[in-house]
Amino acid sequence: MSVAVAPARTITPEETAGAQEMLARAHAAMRAIEQNDQAAVDRLCRAVAWAGGNEETATRLAQMSVAESGMGSPEPKRRAKVLGILRDALRQKSMGIIEEIPDRQIVKYAKPAGVIASLIPVTSPYVTPIGIAIYAIKCKDAVIFSPHPASRRTTAETVRVMRAALAAAGAPEDLLQCVERPSIPLAKELMRICDLTIATGGPAMVKAAYSCGKPAYGVGPGNATMVIDETANVEEAARNTRISKTNDHGSGCSADGNLLVDASMYDAMLAQLQKEGGYLVNADEKRLLQAAYWDADGHRTPDTIARAASAVAGRAGFPIPADKTFLIVEERHIGKEHVFSTEKLGTVLAVFKYSGFDQALDMVRQIFETGGKGHSCGIYSFDDDHIHRLALAAPVSRIMVRQVQSSSNAGTFTNGMPMTSSMGCGVWGGNITNENISLKHYMNVTWVSRPTPEDRPSEQELFGEFYNTRTF
Repeated sequence: MSVAVAPARTITPEETAGAQEMLARAHAAMRAIEQNDQAAVDRLCRAVAWAGGNEETATRLAQMSVAESGMGSPEPKRRAKVLGILRDALRQKSMGIIEEIPDRQIVKYAKPAGVIASLIPVTSPYVTPIGIAIYAIKCKDAVIFSPHPASRRTTAETVRVMRAALAAAGAPEDLLQCVERPSIPLAKELMRICDLTIATGGPAMVKAAYSCGKPAYGVGPGNATMVIDETANVEEAARNTRISKTNDHGSGCSADGNLLVDASMYDAMLAQLQKEGGYLVNADEKRLLQAAYWDADGHRTPDTIARAASAVAGRAGFPIPADKTFLIVEERHIGKEHVFSTEKLGTVLAVFKYSGFDQALDMVRQIFETGGKGHSCGIYSFDDDHIHRLALAAPVSRIMVRQVQSSSNAGTFTNGMPMTSSMGCGVWGGNITNENISLKHYMNVTWVSRPTPEDRPSEQELFGEFYNTRTF
């Protein structure tokens, strides 16, 4: 997502001192639990997960988030992510021997990563901190959260309830801390002095994380693109699209941004999307919507991000019926000058028509060249060859088959993706990993190697046809 940003200032002496104090408290908290066994650590994971993820508190935090930032939905639909992350964390070991490879005589031991600087996005101010806290505490790490200024009170309250749960469980509260007055200079200082940064947010944040001089996990742009081929179940595809597009008002990078629909299915899909609550804008409304959604420089306007479709349409200057929950834009062109083909982070969906699967693959490539490679796409198809060809061609880290994209990318109870709130986009997206950031990324690992029988192929076997040929 590209939005205009204010000029940066330098860090103040007070901010520097405050960062150092938080770091010292985090180290002391880690030392206090360094002898905890697996059962004790798992107990703390359950405590913080319940504190922030129980239905009553999650509802209160969701409502607080919307009231503070104006973004997202007051319904705690993301609460399931907390449950999934806790499930994954509890099923894995995080200390001592975590893996053995007998045939290679390798044994792996887990150690804490250290103090984590966690940059929290405005679009996920309560679920993301809870998930990060679960994985971090599981590995005996400490976390210093740097919230987005526009949702700082929600993140601060989320951390407060988790700190209270730690104290009640007999653990040091300072395993989790939150910056009271967030700023860009302070966030950069935390990234510089902490052991690891986990940055969930826009490109500027991720770039800063990778420039801080310490290891960092970041994310790339989403702009999830879905292919609906001639074998798709139109009712299923339209229903899942609506769920994905309207979940938290499309706030997540994984929410469907573009649909590429086979020409033979196009009219049926467009009709079914409207039955699911989509509002098909006309040509005049499309122009109004573009002017409201992007400024003259192509930056997203903040008051359209993760807003209800009625609010977005109202800002654009046209009304929509009360039962319409997302906006459908028919688009023919792809490119930076055609902004509906780029990442939208809201309740606007672009729909394209293609003829022949080769054209669909070419359009997928064009969209990711335009809107940023690496994140994800999906496909509604029962043709394994189409799924295979998309997997070969798409420059993305994850492809969901016949699933609700916005939730499935980050792991659900009906797929095998690791549960997370942060998704790496690989070298494509300027990230160090293309995996879902999960437990393994919160630990150091020591490899212990014992001798094995010699495994040394002959030179003739290794060089093959080039063995003993002429040299240059």
